[in-house]
Amino acid sequence: MENLFSIGELSKYQNISKQTLIYYDKIGLFRPAYVDPRTGYRYYSASQIDYLDTILIMKKIGFSLDEIKEHMQHYNIDSSLAALKKQVSVIDRQIQELRLIRNRVQHRCGLMEEAKEHRRTEDAVTIENQNVQYLLFRKVEAPYTLKEVSIATKQCFAESSQKQLPIYFQSGVRVPLQNIREGRFTEASMVFLPIEKTGKAKNIMRLSAGTCACIYHVGDYPSIGRSYRKLLDYCDTHGWRIVSDAYEFCINDYITSRDENEYITKIVFYVE
Repeated sequence: MENLFSIGELSKYQNISKQTLIYYDKIGLFRPAYVDPRTGYRYYSASQIDYLDTILIMKKIGFSLDEIKEHMQHYNIDSSLAALKKQVSVIDRQIQELRLIRNRVQHRCGLMEEAKEHRRTEDAVTIENQNVQYLLFRKVEAPYTLKEVSIATKQCFAESSQKQLPIYFQSGVRVPLQNIREGRFTEASMVFLPIEKTGKAKNIMRLSAGTCACIYHVGDYPSIGRSYRKLLDYCDTHGWRIVSDAYEFCINDYITSRDENEYITKIVFYVE
């Protein structure tokens, strides 16, 4: 049709799908200049191309379709300047959040690289100086089976998402020393997510700096008892007195591997 573009032509010129243009028409954001009453084909005028450019640029900047629709009803230099300045603040917050996420992902990568080195000597116990850590925690409900541990962990992740807490992408559990000495290695009393220091939640505990006896367990979780026995034997043999419950930090788990034989758990006791 003369001086009009078909939806296929406009789709090609603007590198946008016909389905998107149809959707924009349905929500009243960008309607065709003419619709053939016989065929229902949509046609667009040349002047509408600039209008569509504006929509696509605003979408690229990060405005929602509702915001774009509202803005373009009556926009001028003043309203556009105000909208763009507001979006700069939104982008700055997103950049800050992405930097934090990047740091946490990089932290997880570092843990996994360190754990891969320890896989070669998975039976070895090390004595390490532990730095201060913060943990978002939740108690595990009786009867303390792996089901209750999983539920509590999911609740922790849900809370961190709801409150936008600065967690590292890692989980862990605390197992009472008494349970371990009695051979109940998987009966955890608490789950936790390592987290940056924050005042956004009350259920955050501080792990003090101190000397720790550590071992990396490689394999599925039900087999973790063998690593605990080695760790207990080492402490007894070398005169280290265990002064805390066990803290297990998941290094490689279901998030990063489908093969349970590749799971890596770092077990930590504070010792004197």
